[in-house]
This record gives sequence, C-alpha cells and structure tokens, in this order.
Amino acid sequence: MQLGFIGVGGMAQAIIKGLIAADAVAPSDIIVHSAHKEHYQAFASSTGVRMADSNAAVVQDSDFVVLAVTPNIAPEVLKETRDELNQEPKVLISIVAGLSLQTMEELAGYDMPILRTLPNVNVAIDAGMTALAVNENLTGAKLADAKGLFDAIGSTTVLPEADFSTFSALAGSSPAYIYFFIDALSRAGVKHGLNKKEATRIAAAVTEGSAKMVLQSDKIPFDLIDQVSSPGGSTVAGLLAMEEAGFMTAVVKGIDATIKRYQE
Repeated sequence: MQLGFIGVGGMAQAIIKGLIAADAVAPSDIIVHSAHKEHYQAFASSTGVRMADSNAAVVQDSDFVVLAVTPNIAPEVLKETRDELNQEPKVLISIVAGLSLQTMEELAGYDMPILRTLPNVNVAIDAGMTALAVNENLTGAKLADAKGLFDAIGSTTVLPEADFSTFSALAGSSPAYIYFFIDALSRAGVKHGLNKKEATRIAAAVTEGSAKMVLQSDKIPFDLIDQVSSPGGSTVAGLLAMEEAGFMTAVVKGIDATIKRYQE
C-alpha cells in the first residue's frame, strides 16, 4: 500500500507517526507534500517518509490519498488533483473538518471511493478515536484497507455525517478537557503536599486505568462509581461536593459550546 498525504500539519503528522509506530505502514510507503517545503522536509527527514514535489505527484504515486489540508483550500486541492485521483481511481481519505462526502464527490468525481474521517490527536500513540463515514463507492477490500489504517492507530466508529459535530466534541476536543481534569486533580494533590510531577503522574495513571475499566466492563459508569463509594465514606463526600460545585453541568455546557462552535 502506497499512502499519500496532501498536507502535513499536526493531525497528519500524528497519523503518520501512529501508523509507523504500529508497523501498519512502512515509512518508505508514505509520500507527503504540502505548501511549505521547509515544514514537511524536516518531518520527512526525521521519520523516513518520502517527499513529493507537488500534490499531483502524491496522488499519482499513491493508492490511498489522505487530504489533510485546511478547509478553506480543500476545494482548490481537489479540483487541482481531480484528473490524477480518477485515473485508477484512487481511494480518497479526508481528515478535513466540515468537508462532506457530497461536496467531495462534487469536486473530485461522483465515482470516487471516499472515506471521511474525524480522528483525534491520540492517534499519534495508537490510542486514537476516529469517526468514519463512507460513500457508496468505497466497498470490499478497499474499504477494509482504508478502515484498517485507523483501526491500527486506535478505535473507530462508523457514524452518520450528521453526528460528526457531536463526535468532534466528545472525541476531538475532549482530550483538552481531560488534560484539564488531570491538571485539576494534580493541583489538588499539590495543595495537600505532593509535588506537581508526582501528582500529575498519579492523576494521569488513574485516569487511564479508569477509562480502561469503563471500556472493559459491562457496567455503566454510575455503577462503577457505586463500587468505589462506601456508604457515608470519603468518596461520596467528594462526589457530592463536586456536584454541588456544578461538575456535571459544567462538562455538559462545555460540550454544548464545542458543538455550537463546530456548527457555526
């Protein structure tokens, strides 16, 4: 599989690093190009991926083409590479926010096999969460191979495009909110005598373990809360204090605000 990237920004780099770390794609089978050579040249040198001198060259030398540019220039890039995309045709994979399957078909061709994706930054460490939407032209082995790229760097879920804004808040933006929560836990530890580095390590490890527990259990989170909470105990006291301060309401309002901005 030859995998091309048009655009080598932060998310593209995270995907590439994750694929290489997972041994899903060899660096020599990855081709990159962007508008800023000094940017992707350094990345290619550090990772061993190949460089192309144009977007068209990326498409010509790739079986799967990842569109990883900003939304404002994506239409221009698709028009520019339409002929090369349709020569075989290639499989087009988009990580461009807000670019629908219908729009990509209009710009790249109605026969084009397309996978629309919304990955989060954790793909860099093979722990990502990626939403997928597929057009009717992408089927069989090509669909399995395209989906397999993202399965190799985390978890995936197939969603209607209408749900992408909700997914973006729950998976795309939420790492920042989870970092915020971990930092709040660690600062509480510092308040009570731990040094910041050790408090952060403890908070992060417990967050990771608790997330694994939710994923591996057949219980809902509130049932797991009950398992940790003794009647009249310190955990219950802490939970009640958090709820009194508006913890759940604050989280929901944060997601609401994220979805609203995504849809604007």
